[in-house]
Amino acid sequence: MNRAEKAALQLRAVDVLRTLKETRTYDELAEETGLPAGDLNRYVNGHVLPSEARARDVIEGVGATLLAEEITARIAVDEEGYVDNTRVVFDQALLSLVPPVAVESLGIEPPDVVLTAATDGITLGAAMARQFGARCAYAKKSRETAVEEFIEARQRLSSGIEIDYYLPANAISPGDSVLVVDDLIRSGETQELLLDIAAAADAEVVGVFALIAVGEEGITRASERAAAPVDALIHRE
Repeated sequence: MNRAEKAALQLRAVDVLRTLKETRTYDELAEETGLPAGDLNRYVNGHVLPSEARARDVIEGVGATLLAEEITARIAVDEEGYVDNTRVVFDQALLSLVPPVAVESLGIEPPDVVLTAATDGITLGAAMARQFGARCAYAKKSRETAVEEFIEARQRLSSGIEIDYYLPANAISPGDSVLVVDDLIRSGETQELLLDIAAAADAEVVGVFALIAVGEEGITRASERAAAPVDALIHRE
């Protein structure tokens, strides 16, 4: 790891600690992280950066666990199994903590493009794109009026309804590396459409990541289509 990569890792760890500190005392954060309260105070207030080893532990271990708990506490599931995650996808500060965890989980190189679906995936896609310094592209169920050329993907859903997604043709170039992200993966149908768009653009999919996976069908379906890592931050039955 070079100096720039080390600094980025350390700063991401500080971001995680600062967000967790918003709802915890230093003693509570120390108990959860296993780090001394005095050290945590210095990290959070910007007096010193954690070591590379501590930063990695925060992001890969404690940070991932506590972030998952924080997000889980904000989502609601109704009697029919529908997930309400608006308290998560509308909180850009919270979403900004997801990309560092996703980076470590997927173990991928920075992509050229982060591809998602409108509308709930956009805030997560934007956060991921900022993390990687990548372009953010999102497919929509309707054509933009002023755009002349589109990449189109169509699929007949299990319900029998046909769904179309459109992406401006210049959003992804041949040979681009693409990370597909979404807020929720359940059946995998949306992710399959996004993978179809990437394939039509002659781009290389380097990973598929979702904030929440409900069941295993979507993860399995995406894994069968993408020759790349597929994962979610939170897994629910």
